[in-house]
Amino acid sequence: MAVNPVKFLREVRGEVAKVTWPARRETMVTTGLVFAMAALAAAFFFVLDQIVGLGVRSLFGTGI
Repeated sequence: MAVNPVKFLREVRGEVAKVTWPARRETMVTTGLVFAMAALAAAFFFVLDQIVGLGVRSLFGTGI
């Protein structure tokens, strides 16, 4: 099974030309949404952790 590197690179270039690349604005909006959702998830789990911790502390009578 012989592999021709020049043919391979030519085929890769042809396939990359077929790719539809996102516009800069679309990339920025998507990136912003990802950061916003990560921040929202972090805040949600922080609040949930605090509530569960408070419940465990009150149940076992330890801590504050």
